[in-house]
Amino acid sequence: MTRILVAGIGNIFRGDDAFGVEVARALAGGVLAREADVVDFGIRGVDLAFALTDGYDIAILVDAAPRGEEPGTLSVVEPQIGDDEDEAIVSAHDLDPASVLRSVAQMGGPCPRLLLVACEPLTLGGDDGAMALSAPVAAAVAPAARLVERLVASLREADSNRRSFQ
Repeated sequence: MTRILVAGIGNIFRGDDAFGVEVARALAGGVLAREADVVDFGIRGVDLAFALTDGYDIAILVDAAPRGEEPGTLSVVEPQIGDDEDEAIVSAHDLDPASVLRSVAQMGGPCPRLLLVACEPLTLGGDDGAMALSAPVAAAVAPAARLVERLVASLREADSNRRSFQ
């Protein structure tokens, strides 16, 4: 059976950057918890890098990501590991997903297929930080949780169909 990790990532002290953490919280203990491992990684990049080398077939990262859309807009992208090895060291207290992915490759672990459920932020807290999501991003948490649930269901169905044809 396909192993799926749903990783909520972000910094709760930086406004909308907490989006992934809030989605993981919304999913924790729900129906999805039986279908995938749902983990709030916060800003623990090293923990995420090790988790990605732990035999998962698919990882769904949930994060705030500026993509030039209206705040609160959700998108699903399939990121690729870059070739830039200059930033491969991951801080124990920071989480740059690109650096985490490069670290996984350098650790020699097979990186699972990756999907990113991204939400366009309104604010990332600025110099003073912020302890709450903006209104449009907060309104996107429940739809994002449902989107992740649909993604996992679709991945499970594809896995089941693939197995029945083997």
